[in-house]
Amino acid sequence: MKSTALGSVTRVIGRIPILDVEPAVECGRRPARAVAGETFGVSATIFREGHGIINAAAVLRDPGRQASPLAYMRELAPGTDRWGTDVTVTSEGVWRFHIEAWADPIASWHHDAAIKIPAGQDVELMLTEGALLYERAARRIPQPPGKGRPAAARTALRKLVATMRDRGLTPWDRLAATEDPAIAAILLSWPLRELTTRSRPLIVQVDRERALYGSWYEFFPRSEGVQVDPMGRRAPASGTLRTAAKRLDAVAAMGFDVVYLPPVHPIGTTFRKGRNNTLTPAEGDPGSPWAIGSPDGGHDAIHPDLGTFDDFDAFVTRTRELGMEVALDLALNASPDHPWVKEHPEWFTTRADGSIAYAENPPKKYQDIYNFNFDNDPEGIFAAWLGVVRLWMGHGVRIFRVDNPHTKPLKFWERLLADVRGTDPDVLFLAEAFTRPAMMRTLAKIGFHQSYTYFTWRNTVEELTAYMLELSAETAAYMRPNFFTNTPDILNEYLQHGGEPAFRIRAVLAAMLSPTWGIYSGYELGENVPIRPGSEEYMDSEKYQYRPRDWEAAARDGLGISGYITELNRIRRQHPALHRLRNLRFHGADQPGVMCFSKRVDNVPATGRSDTVLVVVNLDPHQTREATVWLDMPALGVDREFIATDELTGESYRWGHANYVRLDPATRPAHIFSITPTALPRHRPAVPEWHEPVRTSKTRRSCRDRASRGDS
Repeated sequence: MKSTALGSVTRVIGRIPILDVEPAVECGRRPARAVAGETFGVSATIFREGHGIINAAAVLRDPGRQASPLAYMRELAPGTDRWGTDVTVTSEGVWRFHIEAWADPIASWHHDAAIKIPAGQDVELMLTEGALLYERAARRIPQPPGKGRPAAARTALRKLVATMRDRGLTPWDRLAATEDPAIAAILLSWPLRELTTRSRPLIVQVDRERALYGSWYEFFPRSEGVQVDPMGRRAPASGTLRTAAKRLDAVAAMGFDVVYLPPVHPIGTTFRKGRNNTLTPAEGDPGSPWAIGSPDGGHDAIHPDLGTFDDFDAFVTRTRELGMEVALDLALNASPDHPWVKEHPEWFTTRADGSIAYAENPPKKYQDIYNFNFDNDPEGIFAAWLGVVRLWMGHGVRIFRVDNPHTKPLKFWERLLADVRGTDPDVLFLAEAFTRPAMMRTLAKIGFHQSYTYFTWRNTVEELTAYMLELSAETAAYMRPNFFTNTPDILNEYLQHGGEPAFRIRAVLAAMLSPTWGIYSGYELGENVPIRPGSEEYMDSEKYQYRPRDWEAAARDGLGISGYITELNRIRRQHPALHRLRNLRFHGADQPGVMCFSKRVDNVPATGRSDTVLVVVNLDPHQTREATVWLDMPALGVDREFIATDELTGESYRWGHANYVRLDPATRPAHIFSITPTALPRHRPAVPEWHEPVRTSKTRRSCRDRASRGDS
């Protein structure tokens, strides 16, 4: 460190400056995030004084601190000094990476020699200096015993040196010998480096793949298997965990990976809400599952109507047998009847009249729910909630959907998530926070594995494109989106008025744009009636009443879009490109309402090949759209015409740079193409290609003063 006259502190910059390394969350104070098998970009601003040529590479270290081979970087755009490369993390745990930059004396010599020698300037001097450099490169190659590749490389370089010094050859022949591809390959493996400078190491927390990729299905167990008196003499009786387990086969058949359950705990009766959120419940109204706690217990108990812990364990076991896992709602609030209200009244906020404050978001009132005051006895509250989480972990829950985490202190979440990660790094947490961007982003930074998003309210091409560029680039290093098409609280206006085509369109967008997506039960039936015009609340919301659905009749009569959803999940499972977020690329369309995007991954482990999916969607649920889509061919990994096979219909087309589409929302709202390069090139129209604009990330701009540390 060095203090200036003004008392500020500067850092000694490296011999070769390495600045603004990414991914760096909060300038490296927090880990970046990835999942096992994920490839992501590493970049930095790298330059030096003068005209000497430099090179750079990323060095990745696994959780055992074993270094991977150098991942050579390239300048991303000429003249920008921004270098980048892709790296892949292969296992879970804490990975580290740093950037190394160095002066490349051989490349600098070759640049000058290629100018001077043909011009007859300093010919012998240039060749002598070059020979000395290649001799140094040969000496730098390790000398293990035997005749392996290092020994062959040293021999090849020494032969090159002899050729460069052979005055019986013409100067241009001696120079041409240095351009042998075999020599270039040797220097790639054993580069001659000077003034080597390293950036400070940065951390990447690597989670299991479900943290990034999965399909979620939400349903209320109490609505499955509801018992109704045909004579109307008794109120409906709740379904149970055992009857709900019968629904699991259909959920698995649709291709879902995660079954998400709202709270399964006892529900309070004080200020219980009735149907459609009224303050006057009728006999038999079950109340909101989020009003947790009664004399039967709190967050550590199961509602007696649903069954016992044995029933819950059986539900979890059946879910696993079907290849899925359970996510449980974690709602940090209590009904007035929660045991903790009597045992620990200090955990809540007491008003001036002596009453405990209920939850409010004026003008909304939640009289049946008390919020915790995390500033009263924070240690006691933390211990209690950690105990609740670990209890359910012990019953097979490895995913928690956290209700309204943005209304609780971030310090609490940071500590709880770190505690769980320390012992059970496979346990995942989804933040249900529809709130301000700063809060949503910070929840992700402090440890939440997934985040709800504004997807529900992004419905136009412009809105979706801008938002996806943010999610797939600017925040992708730490924030993973979960695109729910609907929730028990949110019935978007688009779905209310767009009919079945709207449900298909939004399902395609959620399933193809985001690695993780989900639906709330009833979506596949097209349920779209709001409680009143202009409201996003469902009529007869399942939050306040039982909502049995006749799934057998729907299947028998061919109602709904469950088959379409099944196809979407099948396509997702078959295409690894759809398991990733940062590989999203957009393409152009000449008509409003038509959106075109693609995802591509290379070197798929099972095949070693590339996988590319191209999606074209009509966002207008009311009318057919015709358009020409203009493709960024390099983004698709092709340079000529290719075969586009629609995964929904099996039809194949020969596509190129510009292509006509006609999408009828009633019969075909979208194409989902897999890409196969053609063997024979065809003529392509001479038109300009569309490219995504180069953007500077806000994170990089905010860290301009973070210089590198150097050792040469």
